[in-house]
Amino acid sequence: MNINELDFENIGSWPISARFAATFIIFAAVLGGGFYYFTQDKIAELEKVEAKEDPLKVEFKKKQGKAANLEAYKLQMVEMKKRFGSMLRQLPQKTEVADLLVEISQTGLSNNLEFSLFKPSGEIRKEFYAELPVNINVTGSYHDFGGFATGIAALPRIVTIHNIEMLPWEDSDAKKKANETKSETEIDGDKKLTITLVAKTYRYLDQDEITEATTKKKKKRRR
Repeated sequence: MNINELDFENIGSWPISARFAATFIIFAAVLGGGFYYFTQDKIAELEKVEAKEDPLKVEFKKKQGKAANLEAYKLQMVEMKKRFGSMLRQLPQKTEVADLLVEISQTGLSNNLEFSLFKPSGEIRKEFYAELPVNINVTGSYHDFGGFATGIAALPRIVTIHNIEMLPWEDSDAKKKANETKSETEIDGDKKLTITLVAKTYRYLDQDEITEATTKKKKKRRR
């Protein structure tokens, strides 16, 4: 039957094949419209979620690796705490700083260094410790200074050496007198140097000092 011969005002008179075809077309149109209006947004949302899938997989693998090594991390943390505690014990308390300064000067004297300046500066407070720089000027040979540095490293407390500067010992009355008492061989084998450096020792802050420093930081942030 030609479509032009169909009576759209009396669909019931249509042949079965025509009614079946019309029903199929209406069903497809309804289905398509429903798909567009009800599932299109969900598909767009699904695409966004799928775009996040790969980064999430990468993050999951990282966290999975950390979780798998959790026990090893815990053991490392315990070991780090032990080492940290050992290092803290090498930081002198308030009452020990003066004794440590004496040990530094005695180490220099025992290695034939002549001190012309030994001047502790003011403390520089950090997060949980204080740094005490000591400006030092000495006169002695390179080997004497090497022995001094070795002796400093062997001290039971932490002392670090910074800003080392070595210059030839300038002519002076003291040098001339020293030359008069030494043979030429001795002078050549033991050339004196003027050495300047900063030795830093460290002190662990007690709980009251840490609380005070934390309070000051908070006040500065508020300003």
